[in-house]
Amino acid sequence: MLRTHTCGQLRKSDVGSPVTLCGWVESKRDHGGAVFIDLRDRYGLTQVVIGPPEAGEAMIDAAGHVPNESVVLIRGQVADRLEGKTNAKLPTGDIEVRTEHFEVLSASKTPPFTPGQPVLPGEDLRLKYRYLDLRRKEMQAALIRRSEIIKCMRDYFAEEDFIDVETPILGRSTPEGARDYLVPSRVHPGDFYALPQSPQLYKQILMVAGFDRYVQVAKCFRDEDLRADRQPEFTQLDIEMSFVDSDDIIGLIDGLVAKTAKQVLGKDITLPLPRMTYEEAMRRFGSDAPDLRFGLEIVDVTSVAAKTEFRVFRGTADAGNFVRGIRVPGAATLYSRRQIDELTGYVQQDFGAKGLAWFRVEDDQTLWSPIAKNFTPEHLAEIRDLMGGEPGDLLMFLADSWEVTCKGLSGLRKRLAGELKLYSPDELNCSWVTEFPMFERDEESGRYVAMHHPFTAPLAEDLPHLKESPEKCRAQAYDLVINGSEAGGGTIRIHDSETQSQVFELLGMDEETAQDRFGFLLDALRFGAPPHGGIALGVDRWVMLFAGLDNIREVIAFPKTQKAADLMTEAPGEVDAAQLNELQLRTVSVKT
Repeated sequence: MLRTHTCGQLRKSDVGSPVTLCGWVESKRDHGGAVFIDLRDRYGLTQVVIGPPEAGEAMIDAAGHVPNESVVLIRGQVADRLEGKTNAKLPTGDIEVRTEHFEVLSASKTPPFTPGQPVLPGEDLRLKYRYLDLRRKEMQAALIRRSEIIKCMRDYFAEEDFIDVETPILGRSTPEGARDYLVPSRVHPGDFYALPQSPQLYKQILMVAGFDRYVQVAKCFRDEDLRADRQPEFTQLDIEMSFVDSDDIIGLIDGLVAKTAKQVLGKDITLPLPRMTYEEAMRRFGSDAPDLRFGLEIVDVTSVAAKTEFRVFRGTADAGNFVRGIRVPGAATLYSRRQIDELTGYVQQDFGAKGLAWFRVEDDQTLWSPIAKNFTPEHLAEIRDLMGGEPGDLLMFLADSWEVTCKGLSGLRKRLAGELKLYSPDELNCSWVTEFPMFERDEESGRYVAMHHPFTAPLAEDLPHLKESPEKCRAQAYDLVINGSEAGGGTIRIHDSETQSQVFELLGMDEETAQDRFGFLLDALRFGAPPHGGIALGVDRWVMLFAGLDNIREVIAFPKTQKAADLMTEAPGEVDAAQLNELQLRTVSVKT
């Protein structure tokens, strides 16, 4: 090893010891005949002194001219810092290293930004020079936390007797759900592999093969539009088990959540984690991934709206739609008319709502609003009582379809909770949402699509609905929610070929197509398939949530931009004609 210690290791007990340190020049100060350098590695900072009597003029001059971010090696003795010069903010703040040998291992050009600068540059510049960005202590802390979480996951499932199996990266394209990333085959001209969106089918095959407890930290790929918490390539912890039901999977992951929270964050999590059905989540919170760190529950007042003379409310109720609202305790004086107008614009532009109705609960328990004149005192009192309104509260309502009221009020409650600081950023709230619908209607095609995936088993009591009323079928599905974000999703799988074929047919897939795309699975299910189920946990999102961050790119070493580009390597890029010829491909221009 070139070094004897790291830059975060030395303490007062090391005074008098000879040491060799290597690291990056964080900063330097020339104090008239001596140069002080803060030497950095991922473990910390150590102050090194290049000055007499240990260093001659040539060494002092070299140290004074070394650029910041250069990599240097120093050899010397650990010494006490001078009285009054200690730094209590640093673990190494009681000592310094008096340098006897100074060597520049790699000089740095002037960087476009430095890891220690107080104001960060734009994200694009950080991604272009990611190797500089990764020197920042915040980035290093995030990646260290990522490593800790993955290790914790691996250890947990090893203790539970799971077998780690690697599944193929090059597989068959099965165009269901998001778009595949396709890889042309040179040895099979005109044919393509697909990068896996999930190891779903392989892990089900492993259950048929008798590997009753499978786990893998898997790379997955989806060619879809990106957002702050999505990447085209991502990592998931993939799990599958045989001879289990939903409660078994949920209980297993409860244990993992508790272990990870305790080991990584030092937090105790009460088990079992709370559960609610999809229907309850949508009714109370308007979201299938509700943030339970705060209240602001949704209340349905359609029954009262149907009796009022206020045309917006009455017309909505008469059309079979809904009037639903949230109560914001003590917020009546916190939001001006202008701010409420901004919230109105927010729900209109982001969620397609027609408007936002609101009332203030006055000291005498009456409701005041510009629209209050359209209601009788009795109807206003009914609304107040349904909402649980107290003096000083702000009541907000949307009158629209079920979907719009869900999306709009869910977005509104999240925004208000953030603005009013209704939760601690350090809080960790984990829960389950269960019994999702098996199918939903695709707006464009009008046909059924699987809400999770087409291999999900229905609840046993809903199996009779599969032929006649598939929209009534609830799935044996369960999502883990952390702080209002989906952190994992799983299902109990269909384990007989007849039911699986029936689901394919419901999804508009004829027998020939189903056999072509999924024949190997249907065949396997005919050779003795055990009841099985599993879950996939988004590792990137877990790390983001456990680190208290809101951008998933901050917990991935080399992420893509929102346009799926790597600014550092400039991927994706063109390939030369010879490579295309080998693959028997050519590019064509497409008019847009």
